[in-house]
Amino acid sequence: MTYQETINYLFTSAPLFQNVGGDAYKEGLYNTYQLDNHFGHPHQHYKTIHVAGTNGKGSCSHTLAAILQASGLKVGLFTSPHLVDFRERIRVNGEMVSEQYVIDFVEQHKAFFEPLHPSFFELTTAMAFKYFAEQHVDVAVIEVGLGGRLDCTNVISPEVCVITNISFDHVMFLGDTLAKIAGEKAGIIKTHVPIVVGEVVKETRPVFEAKAQEMSAPIYFAEEEKEVIKHRFTHKGGINYDTKNYGIIYGELGGYCQQKNANTILCAISRLKEQGFRISDEDIREGFTHVCEMTGLMGRWQTLQTSPKVVCDTGHNVGGFRWITRQLKKVHVPLRIVFGMVNDKDISGVLAMMPKHATYYFCQASVKRALPHKDIKQKAATYGLKGKSYPTVAQAYQAALHDAQAQDFIYVGGSSFVVADYLTFCL
Repeated sequence: MTYQETINYLFTSAPLFQNVGGDAYKEGLYNTYQLDNHFGHPHQHYKTIHVAGTNGKGSCSHTLAAILQASGLKVGLFTSPHLVDFRERIRVNGEMVSEQYVIDFVEQHKAFFEPLHPSFFELTTAMAFKYFAEQHVDVAVIEVGLGGRLDCTNVISPEVCVITNISFDHVMFLGDTLAKIAGEKAGIIKTHVPIVVGEVVKETRPVFEAKAQEMSAPIYFAEEEKEVIKHRFTHKGGINYDTKNYGIIYGELGGYCQQKNANTILCAISRLKEQGFRISDEDIREGFTHVCEMTGLMGRWQTLQTSPKVVCDTGHNVGGFRWITRQLKKVHVPLRIVFGMVNDKDISGVLAMMPKHATYYFCQASVKRALPHKDIKQKAATYGLKGKSYPTVAQAYQAALHDAQAQDFIYVGGSSFVVADYLTFCL
């Protein structure tokens, strides 16, 4: 098979959550354990860091990986979803897994895994763990796919666990209260393994404390450590952080949410240093400053051009849009928003926060879960949001670009898949 044939095989034979949603979700870890046994528990051959949470886990995972790379380690990074190429999910020191490796993995092992009917994510996780072992990485940063307790990444025994925050998302699988969702995320907490929690509210803190106590795991709340004293946005688009122990750190990720992520990351770094990782202040600065270049991170308040300014962001739920809309409302030039969502998100909650002064270009991403562009436009109108609708992200973006003057601001987002289609069109 060619690489594209292999990817098509994976997408069709193993259900892909980002395309079909709940039908791809498999509860329980039976397949995970079967795959793990078959491959000889590859994750036991290197250290790991486990990152869960509703929002921010991608930014935190990439930045932690960049800092560890800067410290001289060979670092695996497993994240999801991908935006342009499947191979973005599996990286070593920022380099994507090769196309040939993906082909060989499927061809050599499909006789074993086909009878299991694994999900796409179960299979991808097994591939990543095996690849990292064969690449002899020193440490791998592993991002949870969905939840935590029953996520197939939860077979690892990490050095440190991180839970960024909790808000409403995937409620059909994780629960309809913040406490229930926190309970699922807390499932990654392991016996005696330090757990860093980025943000808590009154419903979630007791859940984390109880689980940590049950597992005899030392728990650290980043908001209490207050490593970031204050922050300032720079003209370059990033953020300068004044920190308690590391001086001034420049972070190239410029989204408003990143101030919370920075505090979480620095708290996690402190725990890693206590676990014996040799990480210098300069390593930390290097990772924050060059995370995109070092790890290939895309889609986090990413500027694609400046005249007109075009920014995309993968934020896709109410928790993420609390930050995004706050940032959009600070835009004091004509604002044009290319916007689409998928059918398992709280679209009403998001639309209620969106700026009413913007001109909208409603669109439909190229996944089955995408909400029809005309339906989004109709629903948005009930919240006072006005604009036209387009059947594809590319058409919506081209219309926005055609209408824009040099000083305008174009935002592309609402869903990771809108950003994925946009980047695929532009790059």
